[in-house]
Amino acid sequence: MNPSLKLATIVLIAFEISFTQVLTVNLALIAFSLIVLVVQRIHFKTLLWLTAVPLFLASALVWSLALQGDASHHFLAVIFTRMFVYVYLGATFTQTTQPLALARSLEQNAKLPAKFAYGFLAAFNLLPKIRAEVATIHAAALMRGQVLHFWSLQLYFKVILAAMNWSDQLADAMTSHGFVEGAPRTYAVTIPLRRRDWLLCGLGFVVVQIGLFVGLP
Repeated sequence: MNPSLKLATIVLIAFEISFTQVLTVNLALIAFSLIVLVVQRIHFKTLLWLTAVPLFLASALVWSLALQGDASHHFLAVIFTRMFVYVYLGATFTQTTQPLALARSLEQNAKLPAKFAYGFLAAFNLLPKIRAEVATIHAAALMRGQVLHFWSLQLYFKVILAAMNWSDQLADAMTSHGFVEGAPRTYAVTIPLRRRDWLLCGLGFVVVQIGLFVGLP
């Protein structure tokens, strides 16, 4: 499926279930997402992490609502499962979509300006470098007898300075490779927008609408 349409479909569905209270649809979306993740052979450790984080957050939210004593069991179940829907749908998208294909699709199909598409791709590719920079800052601080925790402002300030330096280097590299903002561009790889993509997008959205508005619990 086309990456841009897939992203739009997931965002619209997630936005819509935020304003509805249909437990059956939430459970169906969770089951569908889990099937896709299993088919994509997601690592068990990753799946466990994707389950543990929303489980903790959803449990805390439901517990706080239950203490107030005015929320029904159905509403609490909807709130609990909704957190899993958000996480699993997002994981489904990331597991089935390559960042490079998404950036190309956003530029070609969604008509996103090239600088934003390449900026998104650059930010994604800088994540490993950011992790390495954080480890270097931690090690340097320890050598000076300082311990930087994840809440230390000094740690974030140094990472931001490094990121600003990388952004300047990236801009210079793009200019040296002939990138001119607003100039006509050709594409090494074309991301097609087929009729099948529109049909899958429409079918998925229609099925969710039927589930939300036919009176299911």
